[in-house]
Amino acid sequence: MKKKLLAMFLASSMVMGLTACGGNGESAKTGSESLEVDTSEHVVISYMFTGDKPEGGAAERLDEMMTKLNAILTEKVNAELELYFIGWTDYLANYNLTLAQMDGSVDLVGTASDWLDAWPNAKNGAFLELSEDMLKTYAPQTWASVSPEQWELCKYNGEIYLMPENNYAQWTNHGYAYRLDWAKEAGLADGVHSWEDMTTYFKYVKEAYPDIIPWDSDGTHYSQMANGWIASHSNFVPVDGICSGALWGGTKDDLYTIVTPAYSDTDMMVEYAKMMKEWDGIGVWKTDVLNNTASSNRDDYRIGRVAAEQHHTQTWTDLCSATAANTIYQDDADAETGFFYFGEETKNVVALSITHGAMAVSAASENPERALMVYDLLRNDPECYKLINYGIEGISYEIDANGLRTIPEGYNSDTDNINGMTSWWWGRNDNIEIKDATKNWDAIDKLYAEYDKLKIDYPYGQFVPEVDDIQAKIQNVNEVYTNYTKQISFGKYNGTAEEIVAEMQAALKQAGIEDVTVALQAQFDKLYK
Repeated sequence: MKKKLLAMFLASSMVMGLTACGGNGESAKTGSESLEVDTSEHVVISYMFTGDKPEGGAAERLDEMMTKLNAILTEKVNAELELYFIGWTDYLANYNLTLAQMDGSVDLVGTASDWLDAWPNAKNGAFLELSEDMLKTYAPQTWASVSPEQWELCKYNGEIYLMPENNYAQWTNHGYAYRLDWAKEAGLADGVHSWEDMTTYFKYVKEAYPDIIPWDSDGTHYSQMANGWIASHSNFVPVDGICSGALWGGTKDDLYTIVTPAYSDTDMMVEYAKMMKEWDGIGVWKTDVLNNTASSNRDDYRIGRVAAEQHHTQTWTDLCSATAANTIYQDDADAETGFFYFGEETKNVVALSITHGAMAVSAASENPERALMVYDLLRNDPECYKLINYGIEGISYEIDANGLRTIPEGYNSDTDNINGMTSWWWGRNDNIEIKDATKNWDAIDKLYAEYDKLKIDYPYGQFVPEVDDIQAKIQNVNEVYTNYTKQISFGKYNGTAEEIVAEMQAALKQAGIEDVTVALQAQFDKLYK
């Protein structure tokens, strides 16, 4: 109720603040031709986000940037920004605890619906309801840049709680980066486009380059491998956030009927188990893969010691580019990196939710209207955006003759990488982004265009599962699935593929997978039907 009254008070009192002050007062344009907002009081806005606090030279460089940024914020809205770091160790627990204190220590909150508990925190009263009038008045550029349909995805119980990162192209769907030049040598003229092609590729690498480990996995990729296989052999669309195994979801042709392919599609999972046993026999990974915690596969890919890296598209955009770390392109003029994305065979591509990165306002903020004004500048004002996202031009970045972003002479990534310090993942804006000159934009733009033709929007962005009564069964099911997919995904199981899959499915049933499915379906029916 306190939160509701605060939102109502702000909405009703805005008219009093929409005045051009004279004398000792100050005012700031809101983006409207006719409205101005009282900014006579200087305030400090705290921005809370996940990231380790820089030290030493990095902290000094960050302070230099913040001094410049705060001078602009002070001039434009008489406010300054303060950074509130939530370190990566136990980050989620510390993040939620800080919000729950409701002591006014934070104003802007970087959040996410799929990995930073955006909806549970909205439900628990940690975030301020943002009325349309508030957004139009205090964050007018942001309001105008988000469509009505997108604002709907930012609502919980009919109220807006989030400002989405809706205008930034990023793809975190997983797949395999691989040496395209070696795939062509293997007879795959167009590269790898299926799991069967991947098998052909791995066989060739093992034979033609005996000193190369095809994929030096550290044994933690079992879940993504299984998810990738299912995406490539069905039209399954998993619901994020229920469990790490992504077991429950709908299908592209029936989004709101809960299914569990790993449990119900025996033939598909048997074929997966067979192929992974084949990969194990080929020698795709080390024999001790499940204990291979010292693997540095990604770094080894960069220098040509391995033939594949499993991760998401954003990682591939770096691996396929001639950065200083990717010495394979310096050592071999013919080197190329392709990407086989999971779901390619079935054209099963789901866009990242626009609330994968979002900004909220703490319900305990003492200056929510000014917090919105600061966010509007950080997201939409080119000068502010470049500072918080890239740093000081000439120190942390430069722009070349083609308008691309480069690093200056003497750049030190340990101290000068501002983007790595500010974690600006909640308001990136392609209208202001400066493309990295080291990236292979021809290849990246081609793949992104392919994704755009195939994608469906993530359909479950507003689904907040009620799990109190089924949490124990979810945990049991996820533990069972994890134990079996570790064995299956690396071919480290005894007996036949049919036997291990039957054993897994029986254990999933015993753990309560059917009960969870029924409970989730009831929640889907209530929300979507």
